[in-house]
Amino acid sequence: MTRTLTLATWNINSVRLRLPLVEHLIAGWAPDVICLQETKCPDANFPSSSLTKLGYEHIAMNGQKGYHGVAILSRIPFSETGARNFCGKQDSRHIGVKLDLAGTSLAETGLFVHNLYVPAGGDEPDPVANEKFAHKLAFLAELEAWLGLGSGADAAVIVGDLNIAPLPDDVWSHKKLLDVVSHTPIETETFEKIRRDGAWLDVMRDFVPVPEKLYTWWSYRAADWSAADKGRRLDHVWASPGLKPKFTSMEILREARGWDRPSDHVPVIVKLEV
Repeated sequence: MTRTLTLATWNINSVRLRLPLVEHLIAGWAPDVICLQETKCPDANFPSSSLTKLGYEHIAMNGQKGYHGVAILSRIPFSETGARNFCGKQDSRHIGVKLDLAGTSLAETGLFVHNLYVPAGGDEPDPVANEKFAHKLAFLAELEAWLGLGSGADAAVIVGDLNIAPLPDDVWSHKKLLDVVSHTPIETETFEKIRRDGAWLDVMRDFVPVPEKLYTWWSYRAADWSAADKGRRLDHVWASPGLKPKFTSMEILREARGWDRPSDHVPVIVKLEV
C-alpha cells in the first residue's frame, strides 16, 4: 500500500508572531509534516496547543529565546527524535526525527527528517573581520563531516533554511552577488561538495532544472519585492538518492511572500509516494 506524504519547509521568522500564517498554510495545503526555522521561541512558549488542535499531535522542537530555533510538526508519529549542536554552541539550529511509516514501503526503515537552520553569516564575507562569517564556515565544516560522507545512503530528507544560494540561477544576478554572503564561491563550492559527497539529491532542482530561476527568499528592503524580484534560493530539500523515484511534485509558494505580515522566506512543499 502506498500513501502520499506532503512535507513543507519554511523559515517562519517568529512562530508566535506568524502563527496565523502557519494556520493559513495548514488550511490551504494540509502538509503531513511542517519543518519550521527561525521560530525565535523557547520550547516552553511554543504554540503547541494551537497546532495540536489542527491535527499536529507530534511536535519536536529545539528553541531558544529571541533567536534561531527549529521545529517539526507532524500528523505522523515519531519513533526517534534528536538534536545536534554545532561549533560548540547550543543555539538551536537542528532538530531531527524518524517518521514511523508503518504500512508503507518505508515501514522497515522509517524516514529520517532533519531540519536545519544554517547561520546567515553577517554582511562581510571575511572570516577574519567578521566573526559571523567565520562561524558560518565552521558550521559548514561540521556539516560536511556529518552529511558529506555517504550519509545519503539512508532513507533521509534534509530540509531547511541553509542560507546559501549555490547555483548561478539560484540568485537574481550571479555576477553582482559573488561578493555577497550566501553566494560567495567559498560558500557555494563547499555547499555543493557536501551535497555531492553525501550523494544527496537536490529535490528542487530535480523538478526545475537550470537555467530556470528558483527563489525562496526576497528581502524586506525592497519597496516592491515582487516587481524587483531580486530573490535567492536559500531554502532547500535534499534527499537520499534511493528516494528519487518517490518524489512526485515540488512547489514554491511564492504567493506567501505577499501574505499579511509575511516572513521574507516562503514555504517549499514536496510530495512523495511512500
